[in-house]
This record gives sequence, C-alpha cells and structure tokens, in this order.
Amino acid sequence: MEAGIQRLLPGLIENLHIFKRKIITIDALSSLLNTSVKTARRRLKLWEAYTSYNKNGRFYTLPNIPEFDANGLWAYRTIRFSKYGNLKQTTINLIKFSKAGLDAAEMSDLLGISVRSFLSTLQKHTDIKREKNQGRFIYFSAVEEEFIKQKKCRVGITRITQLPKDTEAILILVETIKNPHLNVEALSLKLRENNCVVTPESIRNLFAYHGLTVKKTPEVPS
Repeated sequence: MEAGIQRLLPGLIENLHIFKRKIITIDALSSLLNTSVKTARRRLKLWEAYTSYNKNGRFYTLPNIPEFDANGLWAYRTIRFSKYGNLKQTTINLIKFSKAGLDAAEMSDLLGISVRSFLSTLQKHTDIKREKNQGRFIYFSAVEEEFIKQKKCRVGITRITQLPKDTEAILILVETIKNPHLNVEALSLKLRENNCVVTPESIRNLFAYHGLTVKKTPEVPS
C-alpha cells in the first residue's frame, strides 16, 4: 500500500500545482514534470485535461477546475475553455443547442472571440445548416425537428427586435395618416427629415403587427 501511495504522490503534487494556478502551458508542465513535452502531453491526456479554444490552444486546465456556465463555457482571465472541446466542436454544439439558431455576432458574444473568419469552415458541416435572414446568415441545427423549432423562435425574435419604439411608432402612424400615398421606403425617408430614423423593415413590421396595409407603389416624398 505504501508503494502505491508513493507512485500516486508525484501526480497528486502536479495536480495540486495546476489547481492553484488554474491553467498551465505545455512548456510549464514539462518543466514541472522534469520530462519531455511528449510525456507531458500524455499526462494531460491521462488527466482528461481541457484545452483552451482561444490563444491557439496553448493553455490547459484540469477537469475539476472549470465552472462551466449554462452554455458549457468557462473563462479564466482572457483564456477560454469549453466542455465540448475545441472551437469547432464548441461552435457546432452552441448552434445545435441554441433556442433560435445563432448568427456570427451572437456566437462571437457567447465565445468572447470573433468567429467570422472561422464560420466559412462550417458551411457544409452535416450537423448544421444556415439560412439568410434580414441580410445575415443564421446557423441552425441540421436535425429537422430542432431546425423547425429554432427557425420559428428566430422569426419571433426578429419581429420583436425590429419593431420601432413606442415614440417612433406614433410618429410613423401620424406621418402615414398625413401621407397615405407614401410607400414604406418613402415614409422612412420622410421621417428622417423630422429626425426620426427608422428602417423600412421596421415600418413593415409595425404595420404587420397591427394588421395594416403596406403601400407598395413606389412614391417619392414631397
């Protein structure tokens, strides 16, 4: 029994050292173990250590250290880890388990890093699909049942976020009564003259929300 404890002791000491530091690089671990980088990597694999998905995957942490959030993410200072593994695996899982799919900006906010250049590698991945919505790509789960749920939720979010503020809505309705001949594009320009900046899409959503008819014939504001 004593011999067994002696064999375990070095590993416990190394784990304790990493636990205090939270994270470690492969070079630092190699120095701590007084061994080669190759051996240090084997030790990390044995410990089932997590690799950072940013900083070029240079940092490692032990399984009992991270306090992952609801998205399976954990950050120590500027170094980020995921229970799903590397950046690709993490992004795919965030998309699959999201309520309404994710666009590039939403993914970047969650991950704490920009993913725009990385997303091109996911275009043909079998686990996800993407569709263009409001001029930007939204990434959804490729599982049909989940895709339908996510897309329905995304439509609801889009409608809510694109509705104008109450004060803007009043100005839009007043201007519409005054100029019923204007289409939404012309109405948007007319409102800008009065320092009310609302997009044509926002006006369309307001009309749809209240069941109003949208003027489609192009007109130029007077």
